[in-house]
Amino acid sequence: MLKTKVGYSVLKDAFASGEATAKMASEGMNPKLGLLFTSVLQDQEEIMKGIKSVADVPVVGCTSSGAIMVPDGVISSENGFSGMMMFDDPDLTVGVACHEAGQDARKIGRQVAVEAVKNAGSTKVPSYFYMVASPKEEEDYLKGIQDVIGRVPFFGGSAADDTVEGKWSIFCNDTVFSDGVAVVFFYTDKKFVNEYTGAYRETGKYGIINQIEGKRTIAEIDGVSALEKYMDWTGKKEEEVAGANLLAASILNPIGIKDPIGNVTLIRHPMSATDDYKINVGNHLAVGTCAMLMGATVDELIDSTGNTLKAVNESLGRKKPAGYFLVHCGGRKLGIGDRIDEVHKQLVREANGVPFITIFTFGEYGSHEHSSNSCGGLMLSFTGMSEE
Repeated sequence: MLKTKVGYSVLKDAFASGEATAKMASEGMNPKLGLLFTSVLQDQEEIMKGIKSVADVPVVGCTSSGAIMVPDGVISSENGFSGMMMFDDPDLTVGVACHEAGQDARKIGRQVAVEAVKNAGSTKVPSYFYMVASPKEEEDYLKGIQDVIGRVPFFGGSAADDTVEGKWSIFCNDTVFSDGVAVVFFYTDKKFVNEYTGAYRETGKYGIINQIEGKRTIAEIDGVSALEKYMDWTGKKEEEVAGANLLAASILNPIGIKDPIGNVTLIRHPMSATDDYKINVGNHLAVGTCAMLMGATVDELIDSTGNTLKAVNESLGRKKPAGYFLVHCGGRKLGIGDRIDEVHKQLVREANGVPFITIFTFGEYGSHEHSSNSCGGLMLSFTGMSEE
């Protein structure tokens, strides 16, 4: 039987915080794995040492933007915080691997996949996998991993900080780094269900991406500059969306693109505008893609969390959940603002006593039945694991 348990701490001393977090998460458990999430304010290596002093298990994770959520509440502190979910199942095998960034992200993805299979003591592909990466080359890491194992359902999110200044970190056993990728391959007979959604509405405003720069900059939509098209769609004035202002201004009106068979609308969060009216977004793009203006209210962003966790439970069917791993975009959190407690209430209601941890990321990954594994922004990637 799979069991999960969550621990957390807001102690100022990093070692003590890690120690307290691991004690809470491992009490009464014989854990096989810990997924760890911390503030950017503390020494993550000391937190890891504190955890290892209690539970000598593989630990993977990243920094979370501003807070985490667990059944006890929204965990945040000016001293920092740490939180983790431990996994206990005698039938569970995990393979952990990581690699710092290099010149060829796809090649690195292939390397970590080979290493994760090897570290699991297996020659087979996993049942599911978790990925965390820095916010830059997630799709390329994913392609490399899938070159080795094919399309295996996955979940996860990108490391985040509090100010979008690149101060995030990734954790992998005894290693802490800011740029790269880490994975956990799960070999299990338990059911993992992922609901991956932006939960935005289509507004009926569409255009074709005619030109991009690099992989993440929209230059033109329908033959006009991308920012001009966005202002036309939204009615926003130039000063509202100029430069970095676009990041906050677009949370309720991001851009959406459909996956190849139309099952999932992937959100592309406009991060900033250039002086020549191009739009930088948080994930990869392709020329010829239909870009859609999406819409939501703050109420809808809040309600979508409870609705998405409810959908996870429906997908689990009669199987009793062992725990929920909930990835929530840090940008959505910014848009929700001081109403984040309402999100927590929704999750507590739908979790109904089952352990959960919610992290706030700068990129979300998930899969959908009949669709490919995907990376997006301003999205929810909610995963439920069955006990049996």
